[in-house]
Amino acid sequence: MTLPLDAENRPAHILVVDDIPTNRYVLATALRRAGHEVTEAEDGTRALELLDGPGPLPELAVVDVRLPDMTGFEVCERIKGNPATAAVPVINISASAITVDDRAQGLYRGADAYLVEPIAPDELLATVTANLRYARARRRAELLADRLSLLNRTTLALYSAADAQELVRVAAEGAAAVFRCEAAAFLTAPEGGALVAHTWHDRDTSTPCDGPRVHTVPGWSHRGDTPARARPGQAAAGDLPCLPPDLKDPEGRRTALGRAKPDRPPVAVLTPADAVVTPDDEQLLDQLVQASALALEALRSYSEEHALALTLQRSFLPESLPETGHAELAVRYLPAGEHTEIGGDFYEAIDTPDGLVVAVGDVAGHSLDAAVVMGQVRHALRAYAVEGHPPEAILERLDRLLTSVEPGVTVTLCIILIESGSDAIRVANAGHLPPLLRSPDGTTAYLYEHGPLLGLGLPHPAAHRVAVTPGSLLLLVTDGLIERRHVHLQDSLDVLASVVGKTSSDPEEACAQLLEWLPPDGSDDVALLAVRLNGTRADRPAPGPGGRRAAPGGGRA
Repeated sequence: MTLPLDAENRPAHILVVDDIPTNRYVLATALRRAGHEVTEAEDGTRALELLDGPGPLPELAVVDVRLPDMTGFEVCERIKGNPATAAVPVINISASAITVDDRAQGLYRGADAYLVEPIAPDELLATVTANLRYARARRRAELLADRLSLLNRTTLALYSAADAQELVRVAAEGAAAVFRCEAAAFLTAPEGGALVAHTWHDRDTSTPCDGPRVHTVPGWSHRGDTPARARPGQAAAGDLPCLPPDLKDPEGRRTALGRAKPDRPPVAVLTPADAVVTPDDEQLLDQLVQASALALEALRSYSEEHALALTLQRSFLPESLPETGHAELAVRYLPAGEHTEIGGDFYEAIDTPDGLVVAVGDVAGHSLDAAVVMGQVRHALRAYAVEGHPPEAILERLDRLLTSVEPGVTVTLCIILIESGSDAIRVANAGHLPPLLRSPDGTTAYLYEHGPLLGLGLPHPAAHRVAVTPGSLLLLVTDGLIERRHVHLQDSLDVLASVVGKTSSDPEEACAQLLEWLPPDGSDDVALLAVRLNGTRADRPAPGPGGRRAAPGGGRA
């Protein structure tokens, strides 16, 4: 009898255990004629050794009940008790243990079937086929469940990717895990440029890597939806770095494409052709590719929205800095990292009849709403300053504005009036970081006097008047410049004071040096305003109309 060669009834590797050579020969011959591969063992000890040895496990075991060293029941229990062999079906056979109790005992002790000798070849082969069919279906279901779990974890990781490089790496790693093979993924990043990640080692290095390697792909068309020289997936696959020999032939690989929108460049995943053979495999690959495409689309949408929000945020900041004869100003404004929400940091500088008003503030929170509140506060501050209100009066009016139109929002803000006709400044600080004053000799001191945050409806103390030496440098910053996780704020302030003591007295150079020596970690916006106080006797020319543009290169341009 010959078995049909379909997926369920394909020949198997079968272990036959019987101490009688004649019986082993009869069983093995019937199985071999049906196309199966047979391994023979003369007792239970040898059978267990074969199962524990190297090489692939048999798919099924036929075990005689009466063995010289142990019973077939014990062999079955040992097979089922070992996690490595528990899924192997066992058929007990016997010519002597044929009672109902014997057959029941065999089934209770783990056998999947029990046959009484003499056994007709058709009955033996039908029983083997039925058990193989069940075992293979169970293994296929278990494999599918495992792959679905891996796919789920990969999908979560795809949607958690911070950038295109991480996304393409996760896609390649996920494909390799799901299909248990080497894999590659390639895509066009939202900012342009093609990326590929693969799980095999590069030829130019012998150092093992702990994950997929990422490369650029010169053959990918950034504007179109396919590689420049061939049908989708084929040219890019051929251009992958160090493509293994078995994947160089297009017939030896499987390339799946997915896109979130018809006009978007595709995401592609490449695997060996023999890793994706069943309909389940095809569906899993399609789901992985589609999840990658949707995650890339979400990343692209986020990047576009972040760029739009950042443009709006920058539009709320001053276009230029005023020029005065008794003060020189420089500013730097650095938004948070590429994938961090925008914040509410801001600065202002405006000439008034009473002197130059400078300010730095921060709206609580990181969102587009925080940036909008920042714009409202800055414009209101400018209006109140132009009306001639002193610093503490500006804070009181801003506090009333916030509590009436933006209840629940808090803002830190430090306003300094550099008085005209005197060498003094007036400082009104609503819960912001203290301004730092650097004397011409390099000594530094913080002006710690402050009042409550804006937005709490609390009264604000009078501004603190401080005499300053001409040539001093006044520095106002937001917390993004100095605050670090797990570092005490006072320690960060001490570091800033030490660094400022070594910087140039020129505001532009001081800003550049501070950002070089205290590079922000990118988790928060940074506003940095430096003012050199030239004093009442400065011979600088009077300011002309308009003003000076805010500093480029990280600041407002």
